[in-house]
Amino acid sequence: MPDSHSPHVTRLLPDAVHKAVKPGTAVVRLETTPDRQGVLDGAWWPRSRDIAAELPALVTALTEYLGPITRVGLDTEAWEDLPTRMTVDGRVVRIDSSPVGDDTVLITRGSQDLFSLLVVPPHASPDAARAAMAEAIRADNVTQAAQILIDTGSRA
Repeated sequence: MPDSHSPHVTRLLPDAVHKAVKPGTAVVRLETTPDRQGVLDGAWWPRSRDIAAELPALVTALTEYLGPITRVGLDTEAWEDLPTRMTVDGRVVRIDSSPVGDDTVLITRGSQDLFSLLVVPPHASPDAARAAMAEAIRADNVTQAAQILIDTGSRA
C-alpha cells in the first residue's frame, strides 16, 4: 500500500482535484513518446509559487517514471525564493534560473535528456487546467506553453 505522504502523479483531473490534493502531491500529466515530436512533454499544475513546497513532489513523481532528475530549469521571476539546489529523496537536484517564462519548467534526466513541462498557474480553474494539460501532452502539439495557457483561459 502506498505511503499517504508519498508524492504521486495524478493522471486524471476530476473537477475538484486541485482542491482535493494534499500539499506535497504533484498534479502532473506526462506523455513521453519515443519520437518526442511535440513541443512539450507534459504539464504540471502546482498549488502555489512556493518552490520549496512544490518542487520536491514534482521531482519525486517524475523520478518514478523517468529515473533520477538531475536539474530543473525555472524562471526566477515566477517562483518565491528560488534556491540553486535542493535535496529531494536524498539526491541533489540543481535548480537553474532559466529565462523560459513562468509557463514552462525544464527537467533534465541524466546528463542531457531534457523534458519540457507546461506549468499551469496555481489559480487556474479545473476546467482550464484540464484543457491546458490535455493540449500540452498531445504528441503532435506544436503550440508553445504561453499560447496554450491563453487559448485555454488558464493565463488570466
